Amino acid sequence: MTSAASAIADAPARSINVQAAVDKFNALTNAHIASYLDACVHCGQCAQACHFHEVTRDPRRVPAMKLAPITKVYRRHKAPFAGLRRTLGLAPELSRKDLEEWEELIFDSCTMCGRCTVVCPMAIDIASVVALSRQAFVAAGLGPPDLLQAADNARDRGSPLGVTREVLKDRVEWLADEHETEIRLDKPKADVLLLISSIELMKYPRSVVAMAKLLNHAGVDWTLSSRGYESTNFGFLAGKPDVARTLIARITEAAEALGARTVIVPECGHAFGVLRWSGANILGRPLPYEVRHITEFLAQHKRDGRLRFKPIDTSMTYHDPCQISRRGGATADARYLLDGVASDFREMTPTGNYNWCCGGGGGVQALGRAAEVRHEVFRIKMRQVSETGAAMMVSACSNCRLTMDESKAALGWDGELESLVELLAVHLDDTASSAPRPAR
Repeated sequence: MTSAASAIADAPARSINVQAAVDKFNALTNAHIASYLDACVHCGQCAQACHFHEVTRDPRRVPAMKLAPITKVYRRHKAPFAGLRRTLGLAPELSRKDLEEWEELIFDSCTMCGRCTVVCPMAIDIASVVALSRQAFVAAGLGPPDLLQAADNARDRGSPLGVTREVLKDRVEWLADEHETEIRLDKPKADVLLLISSIELMKYPRSVVAMAKLLNHAGVDWTLSSRGYESTNFGFLAGKPDVARTLIARITEAAEALGARTVIVPECGHAFGVLRWSGANILGRPLPYEVRHITEFLAQHKRDGRLRFKPIDTSMTYHDPCQISRRGGATADARYLLDGVASDFREMTPTGNYNWCCGGGGGVQALGRAAEVRHEVFRIKMRQVSETGAAMMVSACSNCRLTMDESKAALGWDGELESLVELLAVHLDDTASSAPRPAR
């Protein structure tokens, strides 16, 4: 039994509302999702693409297995000939045991990285089905307590780590003074709203300083807003759609108040994926701004000649965050930013849209009971970096960074991990003046 499964088994008895899960599964299974459930041919190709299956060889961790709970409900209630199946006893009810057995697979053993979809001959987006399934499990009264608490913290206190407006203002003032950098907060109007993640602000504050330096140098009209600042969306990760909507509404209201035409997501993969690709659907209306990841935004300013960087001789490789590269579409921008900075750049194998996940996405990093398997997943990354011979691994996701830093410490790995924006800020060519910004 895995540590996560043991933790679940040892937890106090919980009240589980199976019917609530059934109702939620039925409500969420539209024609689009049904097409995925009907399409799976059980070929097993997804097994070789999953980092959790790769390190455990546990057949329960084959990605297609995560479709089982929702498929069971679908076949009994909504699939073609569901009535006949029920009559013949071929479509059993979803049970409490089903939910208890699958909780770990849905929450602890899926980072929603989408690597399984890349190899699936039917192009089934298992990650999206897992996200919906989490809603049904939460409706039944299940879900990891630490992940659910992070979502509630974000709703009630402004961020999963309790970064309130007051904490934000204090930290920004301290960082601006400590690093002699203008960090703009609560300008009345701005073209660009910059978001932060509480992970950065509390654990990697130099990342906030780095973004400010780069945007200031490029001549961007930007600000942080105490009205909507947290980029992460633990409501989405925890299967709490009401919380997810509240968090996106805060960002949107802040952007509208500023008149911002662009919202920049910092080095956070899932924050980018949720806001960029799901934000409008969750909010229930089109987003009145363009969503850009910080690497996309900086790459565009480098193309426009507003940013130039000095080279660094240290050999380095790049870890592609799943939600930014494979599922986000910004694979090339990070490499464009490193071009001319990384004099000795070495790609991992596999890389880009096929790169292995860090093991902590999809909220898994927040689960204490999943730490053991996360560390084992990091051995894949250690092996990849070792094969390149690079002295430094760079990435553009604070969640990846936190996941890998913790695994690095747990496993005694001596490799160097760096933030892309921090690296760029340190190697900013200050002799290159920024181009003037066009008038609004």
